[in-house]
Amino acid sequence: MQSINFLRQSTRYIIALGFIALVTAMLFILRDALETTIVALLYLIPLGVITAFLGLGPGVTSAFVTFLTFNYFFIQPYYRLAVHRPIDVVILGIFLVVAIVISQLVGRMQASLAAATAREREATQLYELSTALAGLHDRQTIARILLKQVQDVSQGEAIEVHIFGSDIQPVRLPEADKFNRKPEWVLPMQVAQGTLGEIRLWKTEPALTSSARRLIQTFASQGALALERARLAETESRARVLEESDRLKSAILSSVSHELRTPLSTIKAASSSLRSHEVSWDSPARVELIAQIDDEADHLNMLVGNLLDMSRIESGVLKPKREWNILPEIVESVLARMKHLTGDHAIKVDVPENLPLVPVDYVQMEQVFTNLLSNSVKYAPEKTVIQIRAFTEQDTLQVIVSNEGPQVPQEYLERIFDKFFRLRETDRVTGTGLGLSICKGIIEAHNGRLWGENLPNGFAFNFSLPLIWEGAAPPKMPMEPENE
Repeated sequence: MQSINFLRQSTRYIIALGFIALVTAMLFILRDALETTIVALLYLIPLGVITAFLGLGPGVTSAFVTFLTFNYFFIQPYYRLAVHRPIDVVILGIFLVVAIVISQLVGRMQASLAAATAREREATQLYELSTALAGLHDRQTIARILLKQVQDVSQGEAIEVHIFGSDIQPVRLPEADKFNRKPEWVLPMQVAQGTLGEIRLWKTEPALTSSARRLIQTFASQGALALERARLAETESRARVLEESDRLKSAILSSVSHELRTPLSTIKAASSSLRSHEVSWDSPARVELIAQIDDEADHLNMLVGNLLDMSRIESGVLKPKREWNILPEIVESVLARMKHLTGDHAIKVDVPENLPLVPVDYVQMEQVFTNLLSNSVKYAPEKTVIQIRAFTEQDTLQVIVSNEGPQVPQEYLERIFDKFFRLRETDRVTGTGLGLSICKGIIEAHNGRLWGENLPNGFAFNFSLPLIWEGAAPPKMPMEPENE
C-alpha cells in the first residue's frame, strides 16, 4: 500500500517537473523577444496550474525549480546562477516570493474546495439516509438501506448488517458468506439501552479514508436511532392493541352481562312458573308465559348472533355469498319474522315489485333490515310510523329506513356506527350497541355505503348497494316482459 502511494506521489512530481521543462523550453526559444519581467510573469501561469491539478507539494517544488531555471536561462550572465545586477536580484527575490505565495494560495484553495466538496457529499449522503429511514418501522428494511449506503461509501469487498433479534436475519452482500476471515471493521449500532446490531465490513485495499470512516460511523448511529424508533413503535403498537383488546373485553363483558341477564331472567321466571304447576293448562297466563319464553329466546339468539357476527367482521372472515335476489322478498321475510317485535308501530313499506334483482347475500341482508328495524323500534315512540323505502338511482339501489324517533346530534352521525357507542340520551334503551356496526360491516362487504340522516320529523338510515356485479347488469326478472 505504501509503495503504491509513493509511486503516485512520485508521478505527480515528475509530471510537474516535466511541465516546467516544457514551459522553459518554449520560453527559451522566445528569450530574445521577451523581457525578463514578462518571462517571470509567464512562469507564474504553469505554477498555478501545477498547484491546482497536482497539489501543494509539486507546486512549491516547481516554484523552487522555476526560480533556478529563471536565473540560469533568463538572467544574465546566462547559464550561471550568479547575478551581477542588483535589479536582477530584486526580480529573482520577488519572483520566488510570488511563486511560493501563489502555490500556497492555490493549494489552500484546492484543499478548501476538496474539503467543502467532501462535506457536501457527506451531507447529501446523510440526508439521503435520513430520508430513506424516516418513518420506517420494519427492521429488515432498515438493514437493507444501511447496507446499500455503506456499500456506496466504502466500496467494500463484503458487507453484513446484523440486527440482534431471534427473528431478524442478517442482511449481506452475496459475497459476504464466502469470507472466512474476520471483518476489518465492526461498527456497533448503540443506543442508551444497549447495542441493537452491528455493521461488519470486509475491505483491505484501498484502505478507508478518515472521512469515509467517519461517515460510516454516522451511518451506524443513524441506523441505531432508526432501529430504536422501530422498536418503540412496535412496543407502542402492542400496548395499543392490548389496551384496545382490554377495552373491548370490558365493553363486551359489561354489555353482554347486562343484556343476557334480562332475557335469561325472564325465561327462568316463566319456565319456573310453568314447572311449578301453579298455572293451569288452560289458563291464559300459560300462553303469555310461553310467548315470553319464545320472545326472550329470540332476543337472546339475536344477541349471541350479533356478537358472533361482530367477531367475524373484525377478523375479516365475514364474506357475503352474493346471488341475484329479489329485495321485496327479503323485506317481506324480515317483517313476517319481526311481526311480534314491532309492537304498536305502523310499518309502511314502499318497495316496488319491479325493482331489479340485487347481488346480495340473502341472509346477511335480512340481518341488516332486522337490525335497522329493531333499532327504529327501540328509539321511536310507540304508535309511530316506521317506513321502508327503496328505489334505484343510476346503477345503485337506494334504501331508506326512517322512523319518528329523536334526532342524532350532527357530531355523532358517524359515531353511531361504532362498536358499543351509545348516545347519553338513549342509555335507557337496551342493546349491546353492535347492531349498527354489524350493518355497516355487511353493507361495506357488499361494496355499499351506510349512513345516518336527520329528518324534520325523525331519523333515517340510508344505505346504497351497487347493482353491477362482476361487470354484469342485473338479469331480467322472470315475470318481466322482454322489450321489443
